[in-house]
Amino acid sequence: MSKSGVNSYSTFRLVLTLLGAFVLLFIVAPLLGMIINTPFKDVAETTTDSQVLSSIWLSIWVAMLTSILFAFPAIPLAYILARYDFPFKSVINGIIDLPIVIPHSVAGIALLGLIAGDGLVGKSLDAFGVRLIGTPFAIALAMAFVSLPFLINSARDGFIQVPVRLEQAALSLGATPFQVFFTISLPLAWRNILSGLVMMFARGMSEFGAVIIIAYHPMVASVMIYDRFTAFGLKYAQPAAIIFLVVSLEVFIFLRFISRKR
Repeated sequence: MSKSGVNSYSTFRLVLTLLGAFVLLFIVAPLLGMIINTPFKDVAETTTDSQVLSSIWLSIWVAMLTSILFAFPAIPLAYILARYDFPFKSVINGIIDLPIVIPHSVAGIALLGLIAGDGLVGKSLDAFGVRLIGTPFAIALAMAFVSLPFLINSARDGFIQVPVRLEQAALSLGATPFQVFFTISLPLAWRNILSGLVMMFARGMSEFGAVIIIAYHPMVASVMIYDRFTAFGLKYAQPAAIIFLVVSLEVFIFLRFISRKR
């Protein structure tokens, strides 16, 4: 490479580095500012607050359970979208991405209209004395609605990467479609599926807009932080936000590590 070519490459790389550094700074700066401006004493005291701990734990276990339960219907749907062509397939793909596009407050209102006492599902359940609003189940519905696209899209991409010829060879040797799916397609797409599950869990755990409409109580962490901010101000909300941030990062990094090992 000529000297001018080397200089041009160096300039190009410098420009990319500066632009990338700007994006990273934009993400990290608010978080670092929050941590720096919050006294450690306040954070330490908040770690013993039972409301904070219970809301964080509620966020984690509901998001985790939601991701696992909804994976059972979501993964087969992803496989269908990856392997088969059928009418209105593009419409279905658009519907799957719809929760990412619409405001999450709209998602909460839509779900509320479904499970409220005068809603289609809520009215049926009220006949049996079952009320969903303000329950962990309602929180799970809100989390699943906004986070399912991450799992479906990631799993679909994983199945697309599985060579069709492998599945066809197994079928020609006498394997059933179920055997092909569980012994070839699923194991080869498993990395993408795990990645999608991690992203679904993370997105569900952080959800606020849909959850606050459908289940203000019991409070998940995001709603609890908002409640403290509106009631007592920034100083009272920041320690809880930092604790939730640290716990979220630890859980997310752990799940990412597990998915990479898998």
